[in-house]
Formats: sequence, C-alpha cells, structure tokens
Amino acid sequence: QVQLVESGGGLVQPGGSLRLSCAASGFDFPTYVMGWYRQTPGKQRELVAFITTGGNTNYADFVEGRFTISRDNTKNTMYLQMNSLKPEDTAVYYCNTKFANWNWGQGTQVSVSS
Repeated sequence: QVQLVESGGGLVQPGGSLRLSCAASGFDFPTYVMGWYRQTPGKQRELVAFITTGGNTNYADFVEGRFTISRDNTKNTMYLQMNSLKPEDTAVYYCNTKFANWNWGQGTQVSVSS
C-alpha cells in the first residue's frame, strides 16, 4: 500500500525557514520523479518543485531561489528546504510523484505570518 507522509510544517514569521519531509513507502521510490505541491483554499493544487531520479531539480518561478528540493533514496524520503518565506507561501504542502500517480496524503500546513 502506497503511503506518502508529509511533515515539518508550522507557523513561521516572514523571512523565516522551514524544512519539510516526505516519507514514502509502498512503491519503488528511487525510480520516480517526485514533486512537492501546495494548495490554498479555493485554489487548485500547484506544483512547487520536482526532482528527477538522478537529482536534477526544477522550481516554479514563485519559489525559485528560495526553496531547495532534495531526496535521499536510501531513506525513501524527499525534502523541501524553504527559506525567505513569504505570507503568500501559506498553504498545505503535499508530496507525490511529478505526475501525481498516488493518492494524496494529509499534507502539512505551512503558515507564514507575523
């Protein structure tokens, strides 16, 4: 059974940092391109960044230069280091494959506010 478990969210002030984790199980994690997504109420879920099986990365324009995606294939875990956070980064963050092959997990809430 596929499981995607996001963690690491929280409340942070503008300019602060958070590191999200995604623990994956039930599928051959190292062979999938993985992505971080986010969603705010009333809006569609959007792709924030993705990382290929070889470690190449790609970012949405709105996080370029502030967020860093990484993965540890030995631990079946993916990360999202978020720096210089802005109020508009407030959202529930999810992980999945780049093509959203699996059911969505619970996500982790990130709130950026002073």
